Amino acid sequence: MSAKDIDVIFSDSGYLQARVTGPVIKRFAGDSPWLEFPEGFRAEMYDSAQRIETTITADYGKRIERTRIMEAKGNVIVRNEFKNEQLNTEVLIWNELRHTIHTEAPVKITTPNKVLYGTGLQSNETFSNYTILHPRGEMKVEKDSL
Repeated sequence: MSAKDIDVIFSDSGYLQARVTGPVIKRFAGDSPWLEFPEGFRAEMYDSAQRIETTITADYGKRIERTRIMEAKGNVIVRNEFKNEQLNTEVLIWNELRHTIHTEAPVKITTPNKVLYGTGLQSNETFSNYTILHPRGEMKVEKDSL
């Protein structure tokens, strides 16, 4: 099955948790059904007050329905709208059940006052608490923080 100009809502007990939109979605049935977003997607995660907290966009996406794991590829951008921080990478895995995102790919994180680089990242799905697994580049360290 396929559809154009899709808008998929994910809710729990009537509360909006996430919304995924995209130009094309394909659904594959069978023992392990999955969704494909061959022309890209935009995912919005909402907080308890129904405000957009985090957005994820990518050129391609695939969601395994049973495990609720989504893989994003190509020009992946994750934004925490509250902290005004952005992650750029090429591959990202979103585990909806564990509420986490991670990647083994190179990452660039832009904050209001610095840019961080590294390879690999683990984070909560709202991108408000993250760890760069292998940071690189110059890092400013406050004298009192050592």
